[in-house]
Amino acid sequence: MTNNPSTPAADRRLKQKLSHLFFHSDLSNLLQFLRWLFFSTVTGLVVGSVSTLFNFGLKAAVDFRHAHQWILLFLPFAGLLIVFLYKTFHYENNAGTDTVIDSIHKEAHIPLRMSALIFVSTLLTVLFGGSVGREGAAMQIGGSIGEQLGEKFRFNEKDKKIILMSGISAAFSALFGTPMAAAFLAMEIASVGVMYYAALVPCIWASLTAFLLARSLNSPFDNLKIHTVLELNLTSSFRVIVLAILCAFVSILFCRAMSFFKAQYGRFFKNAYLRAAMGGLFLILLTLLVQTDDYLGPGMDVIEQALHGQAAPFSFLLKILFTALTIGAGFKGGEIVPSFFTGATFGCLFASLIGANAPLCASIGMVAVFCGVTNCPITALLISFELFGFDHAYYYLIAVAISYMLSGYYSLYHSQTIVYSKFENSYVNKKTI
Repeated sequence: MTNNPSTPAADRRLKQKLSHLFFHSDLSNLLQFLRWLFFSTVTGLVVGSVSTLFNFGLKAAVDFRHAHQWILLFLPFAGLLIVFLYKTFHYENNAGTDTVIDSIHKEAHIPLRMSALIFVSTLLTVLFGGSVGREGAAMQIGGSIGEQLGEKFRFNEKDKKIILMSGISAAFSALFGTPMAAAFLAMEIASVGVMYYAALVPCIWASLTAFLLARSLNSPFDNLKIHTVLELNLTSSFRVIVLAILCAFVSILFCRAMSFFKAQYGRFFKNAYLRAAMGGLFLILLTLLVQTDDYLGPGMDVIEQALHGQAAPFSFLLKILFTALTIGAGFKGGEIVPSFFTGATFGCLFASLIGANAPLCASIGMVAVFCGVTNCPITALLISFELFGFDHAYYYLIAVAISYMLSGYYSLYHSQTIVYSKFENSYVNKKTI
């Protein structure tokens, strides 16, 4: 018994069905693309507007503190006010940025009041001299607004996570002026070893939209450039390897200091109000002891000095101490700009000790420590390109790779999940330390 050969008519019908199937598939993909283009544009505009306003507020707060250094004396009262605000709005037990990261892993509601509270409390912390950055606020503002937009758009849970990541990208982009790095940060930060590529188009478009909006409004982006040229060679490469190894250990020290001081505050000062007041008092006394306000606020001016080859020898250690005392006490803000400060000043110190190129070492130290504390190598590499150009791309690549590996499973964010091992091709699925 033999099979009947197919007829020309049957072949035509089969081809028509296949053509119809592929046409509908292509059309569905195009509609999905246009859908995300629209919603990520809306996200970029909304989040970008709020983040740009926040950026102007931060600049005004830093400028006012520099002009009126006595305001540091009121830092304990600012801490009390922050605790009061969080208690009043029944959000005192939130985990901040970890809550946003955790919501990418699983269903977790982020209320809109998170963005309002972190907006106000970060401005208060910076205004009165707390040693914090702005990216913690960026991620919480972007995540909170993104979540609310997902609710308004009536998205399902999977699409809510994508719009939440788009919000994070938009906020980071509008605040730092690095749209490429911002787009990948949101996709990379939640799960180490896995990228959420379904969010690629939304995150990129939201990031670019927010950046263009912020730039059109003359947002005060920081100018972190280096003016040096150094060709790739074995001697310089060896120095970069040594610097990257040391930066990995500095990033571990940074993460452990943050955890240690938070635990000690909780151990000795059970009451949140007392904890904030004592933290403010410690920072006042420490500032009087070191006789400089270099370690208060984000410290972007010191980062710029380090990128020009000028930094106090142990400023990286003092910045870690100031930041750990600030965040541990309950003040609000981020740790990434302090990690930039730590890396840049450590790189500058390394260069002075071995007679290397100080601006280049400072820039390498900056991105290497950032990579070590966040476990985001692609984001770190893109930050180096957007801030410092491509002249020394190979050195940044070497430093980021080494710091990522040797920083182990430490992180500023304990909601991060190490999905795949840093050391071998194996699935580990464990939380960071």
